[in-house]
Amino acid sequence: MCGIVGYIGKRDVAPLLLEGLQRLEYRGYDSAGLAIQGKPAKGAQSAGLKTAKAKGRVRDLEAKLPKRFAGTTGIAHTRWATHGAPNDINAHPHQDAEGKVAVVHNGIIDNAADLRAKLAADGVELVSDTDSEALAHLIGRSQAPTLEEKVRHALAMVEGTYGIAVLHADFPDRIVVARNGSPVVLGIGEKEMFVASDVAALVSHTRQVVTLDDGEMATLKADDYRTYTTEGSRTSTSPTTVEWEAESYDMGGHDTYMHKEIHEQVDAVDRVLRGRIDDRFSTVHLGGLNLDAREARGVRRVKILGCGSAYHTGLIGAQLIEELARIPADAEPASEFRYRNPVVDPDTLYLAVSQSGETYDTLAAVQELKRKGARVLGVVNVVGSAIARETDGGVYVHAGPEVCVVSTKCFTNTAVAFALLALHLGRIRDLSVADGKRIIAGLRKLPEQIAEVLRGEEEIKKLAAEYANAKSMMFVGRVRGYPVAREASLKLKEVSYVHAEAYPASELKHGPLALIEPEVPTVAVLPDDDLLEKNRATLEEIKARSGRILAVAHREQEKADHTIVVPRNEVELDPILMGIPLQLLAYHTALALGRDIDKPRNLAKSVTVE
Repeated sequence: MCGIVGYIGKRDVAPLLLEGLQRLEYRGYDSAGLAIQGKPAKGAQSAGLKTAKAKGRVRDLEAKLPKRFAGTTGIAHTRWATHGAPNDINAHPHQDAEGKVAVVHNGIIDNAADLRAKLAADGVELVSDTDSEALAHLIGRSQAPTLEEKVRHALAMVEGTYGIAVLHADFPDRIVVARNGSPVVLGIGEKEMFVASDVAALVSHTRQVVTLDDGEMATLKADDYRTYTTEGSRTSTSPTTVEWEAESYDMGGHDTYMHKEIHEQVDAVDRVLRGRIDDRFSTVHLGGLNLDAREARGVRRVKILGCGSAYHTGLIGAQLIEELARIPADAEPASEFRYRNPVVDPDTLYLAVSQSGETYDTLAAVQELKRKGARVLGVVNVVGSAIARETDGGVYVHAGPEVCVVSTKCFTNTAVAFALLALHLGRIRDLSVADGKRIIAGLRKLPEQIAEVLRGEEEIKKLAAEYANAKSMMFVGRVRGYPVAREASLKLKEVSYVHAEAYPASELKHGPLALIEPEVPTVAVLPDDDLLEKNRATLEEIKARSGRILAVAHREQEKADHTIVVPRNEVELDPILMGIPLQLLAYHTALALGRDIDKPRNLAKSVTVE
């Protein structure tokens, strides 16, 4: 899981590559490197390749870059280690024995051990511990006459996932790229071409992009590009316009992207609602579903698949669909789904949830479901992403670019998108006009209510300082509150490194109460619904064992040591609001502990490997 950037044109390439890597650093940040075609001497065809690599952040690579590092064609990479420790040698790009080939690679080569063993037996000296180095040697050893064929021959020996960009000293006029399971996006400029694993690296230079499909390759020259399959057949592609602008990736006056994105939720939620509400029929329009009313009425069950925060929004979505549409629904980690040989029911509607639309485990589950004839819809943030293209339809959540590794605004917008979907299905089935109007009124209140929660940030900051030294934290909630507790626990772990666990409140007495002590505070999510008294009984259990309690509720809780009061909405929508202050709690806990908030250790944003 990492970031790729490449450029061919007339501009000095090293500054462009470094800028692109900085925009992609959230995708991987344990090492970085670049390779460029050097400027040839007068009368020479090529000056060969020059590389620079460094363990650490992009700034470490920039500091290490030689002063004379000129060229107009290059590729670059920022890495999140899967094979081999983070160090200068394992950093990309990787080269062949002669130094003529440079390769940057995202993904995992499953048969790397066999390929490395065969190369070693043939006398090749492997210098890194990576799976990716094998690709460079395979390309370099190919006797094919063109770079395109050399890459095709190498990929024919590879099992696994890849997004790659390749330079070759003997072919200085081109970059060859390929995709299988890991995103590759071409940027179309004026007599210059770009390639990246994410549009974030492209939008400051061009908004005209071509997204490769799995099994597709491309050759980039300064004034042209062409796409074709790994078997060599030409493919037809037309550029599309990226809706996000370069400014969307700036911090906008905030100290971190996480803080910026938490505060962007007011506008983001307004955006996901805009143009979708139908007051006449007390429902919503979701034109991208490709699911007519008759088909919707035929759905007998809904299964939601996602990973991490996407899975947690799936838990919220399943509850919303059951409550509003009265269709049995549940959520499951996509990473587990395809390995248990699931029974695929033709009357079940499957929903694949992914912020990036490229999450490998979720994409693989989609592909398995499609192979078995299931109807699959996507709930994603990135237009034209792999899951968006491979599903039968879906809902875009319109959160805008999310750069911080931990998800905040995309989580919230996805939950709102599920509310829209649940309302849509409910009004087709048995949800009354009155209930439709009630939910719509609640949805319209969300942006201002989120703003109200955010205005209380200073108080949450003080609470975070008080709880930051806890050795562990417990998060509990019942029914609607439980997915909120799950997500809040994940947020705290991801960004602050404070150990945390989440349980249904009803499960405390079945074991986790043994952990309760003053040094292990509990965050209790207490919506003011018909389970409030049972939740208060849980607080009694905790206080009886000298546990400290931070409640998130609609009114002060006398049994809690502290209460974060959240504005009340409709009971079905309350979980969306109750997650917002807990994002701030995680943020300010991490800030108090001096963590690297936007780039937490061991994590990367877009998980495009298994």
